[in-house]
Amino acid sequence: MESGDAELPLLHHHQQEQVSSSNPQHHSKPFNWKAPALILAFEFLESIAFAGIALNLVVYLGTVLHGTTASNAANVDTWNGTTFLTPVLGAFLADTYWGKYKTIVVSIIFYLIGLLVITASAIIPSLQPAPCEGSSCPPATGFQYFVLFASLYFISVGTGGVKSALLPLGADQYNDSNLQESKKKQSFFSLFFIAINLGVFISGTVIVWIQQNVAWSLGFGISSVCLIVAAAAFLAGTPAYRAELPRGSPLKGVVMVFVASFKKRNLEVPADSALLFEGDAAALSHGDSIKLAHTDGFRCLDKAAVVVYDEVEDGEKKKKKSAWRACSVTQVEEVKILLRMVPIWLTSVLYAASLGQTATTFVQQGNAMNTRIGSLSVPAASLNSAEVIFMMVWVVFQDSVVIPIARRCRGDPAGPGLTQLQRMGVGRLLAVPALAAAAVLETCRLRSVRAGGNLSIAWQLPQFVVLACSDVFCGIAQLEFFYSEAPVSMRSLCSAFSFLALSLGYYVNSLVVSVIAVLSTAGGGHGWLPADLNSGHLDYYFWLWTAISALNFIVFAAFAKNYTIKKIAVPHTH
Repeated sequence: MESGDAELPLLHHHQQEQVSSSNPQHHSKPFNWKAPALILAFEFLESIAFAGIALNLVVYLGTVLHGTTASNAANVDTWNGTTFLTPVLGAFLADTYWGKYKTIVVSIIFYLIGLLVITASAIIPSLQPAPCEGSSCPPATGFQYFVLFASLYFISVGTGGVKSALLPLGADQYNDSNLQESKKKQSFFSLFFIAINLGVFISGTVIVWIQQNVAWSLGFGISSVCLIVAAAAFLAGTPAYRAELPRGSPLKGVVMVFVASFKKRNLEVPADSALLFEGDAAALSHGDSIKLAHTDGFRCLDKAAVVVYDEVEDGEKKKKKSAWRACSVTQVEEVKILLRMVPIWLTSVLYAASLGQTATTFVQQGNAMNTRIGSLSVPAASLNSAEVIFMMVWVVFQDSVVIPIARRCRGDPAGPGLTQLQRMGVGRLLAVPALAAAAVLETCRLRSVRAGGNLSIAWQLPQFVVLACSDVFCGIAQLEFFYSEAPVSMRSLCSAFSFLALSLGYYVNSLVVSVIAVLSTAGGGHGWLPADLNSGHLDYYFWLWTAISALNFIVFAAFAKNYTIKKIAVPHTH
């Protein structure tokens, strides 16, 4: 005990009944199907706009700005990393200050500025280096790079705010206490995932082709038009949205638990968890009305909910003072949830890094192959669109074959078949053979080149097929997991965890590419990733990522096996 404090543990504490009412603002409007429909349409068009920039950016840097292979991959990975880091800031603003709707509206402004500037940079000749003459390619100037990357990072800020708030806003349109709406919410996550990937498909087929065969400026311009249409439709639907006001900083409650548990570090936690402070509906963190059940693990944090007499006396001054000393079980459990999610999230970083190969090294590998299939010339980035087709096939296969079989095996015909964590595990596991297939293909391609031939880009399809299956299993499950497990007051922030994992995954890629470029050329050779991949060993790089992905799956499986799912407290009757 701390000196000067007369702390006596309370021997008995009556639990308060959980109230079923929720945020009145959220349910003041009846469900309107137009709201989620407009949000899905917005995501579809926004996905086209973003993918129209991201999918072919590594090619644009190489063919228009004349960058090197390693620097182009590193620049794209760094930009992608920043792009998927900004949703964390957007989520914090949405949960704490602006709310989800306002965050989206403000972000659209940044987004449009970035798209219009990059379109202008592709139109104005002075913002590009002169075209190559033979083997002589003048590099871009510092100012030309500045304009391009300024526009790209405006896009990063814009898409970050949209990505952080749009999915939670869509999920908020459904009332979990209404069984029919709750079922529709499950479908919304799948439809949101499909909308993202359909947008990627359109960009990877139509916009990428236009960029490389008609004009880069036209391709970028189409992206701009898509976002303008999406923004207009989204704003037109404003009256239909159920929008919650921000609840204040969700991080304050986390800090309170750590402070309270530290102050009570010398107290014993009662063996009976019913003796811990339950609070009441009005006292739950940030006004939430959902009580969480006590779980084992992180027992040291339970000290924050140990009740002492002087912490429950009447009086506003005493209550205000004791807020940092008497936390409810729900507050403590919210912190436990965050701590349990951290290891799962960390494995998402390396998984995201493995998926990130599709935007860089897979495209570079495809560009080094014979890109003609029959009479068609296929841009390497277009295989990302083929992956989307495979994903749609895998979605149907998962829902019609895998899940029913899993339900029969578990003896639960009404259950989910596979849990969110199990589906995430399958996705991580499948990344291993996908990268191994890329490595084997690169070895065969190099042998073919040395023999005077070149393999068709169609041989890349197997690695995209397997990676598509991986993304289907893991992508949807990960969206559901971080939203459903999150404390209600932190759903935007926790949903942004997926994007933060993507961000760090791209940074990891950028770091690995840079390190490999240095280490593999230390002896004076061409290295693994030279400008001419025929002189390098991209296959070694893919084998490295195969090993990393295998280790990542093993670590994930260990943490997932011991993960404790969030539990809602059952109301007591007296």
